[in-house]
Amino acid sequence: MSDLFVKDGSEPFVLFSVTHILTLAVIIAICIGMYFFRKRLRRGLTNRLFRYGLAAGLLISEASLIWWLHFIGEWSIQYSLPLHLSSLSLFLSSILLLTRSYRLFEFTYFVGVGSAVQAMLTPDIQAYAFPHFRYVHFFLSHGGIAIANIFMVLVEGYRPRFQSIFKALLYVNVYALFIFIVNVVINSNYMYMMRKPTIPSIFDYLGPWPFYIIPLEIFTFVMFLLLYAPFYIRKK
Repeated sequence: MSDLFVKDGSEPFVLFSVTHILTLAVIIAICIGMYFFRKRLRRGLTNRLFRYGLAAGLLISEASLIWWLHFIGEWSIQYSLPLHLSSLSLFLSSILLLTRSYRLFEFTYFVGVGSAVQAMLTPDIQAYAFPHFRYVHFFLSHGGIAIANIFMVLVEGYRPRFQSIFKALLYVNVYALFIFIVNVVINSNYMYMMRKPTIPSIFDYLGPWPFYIIPLEIFTFVMFLLLYAPFYIRKK
């Protein structure tokens, strides 16, 4: 059991391996299941249990990561603060589940789902394969963000508006400016604003630093448009 929490995993993560694909399939299956059971999930007690349980699960997953980093002696202010976009999305998605705030949904749907999908397709967990804690935590937290926001769409009936895209872009850029300042002050690389991640990712196709930030903005806008497209098509 202790092998599941060691600093260095026994097997490296393999992108789009059978395990990786099956993990993604389970998350997709949960979202499909929410659609088929959406009426039952709208009932008072069931609804509250699902929302509160998922919110608690998200917060516990983030707390467990902090514990694990301390456990292996790797926690540091430069690498371990919950400042990446996924951590912000996790906290805000938890609050969204508890409060059902539409204003939060306008942000977390685009930023949370967009960043979670990109992260799960190219996970930054080079040394950890299933069933290591880091692998399980990564997909539980990122998958939970996506599930939380899809729940708000399928069960709660929330729909993003076209202007929500630009609100989300504005807020994420304001947050990115804040993170850039933090990175300069403490010599960190949160949100990968100072250098690219070491594993293969979309960053590899966007040019060197700092020029990749501009196409990354375009990529983000296109991702938001794609996330809005199903609602546009349905409306038409």
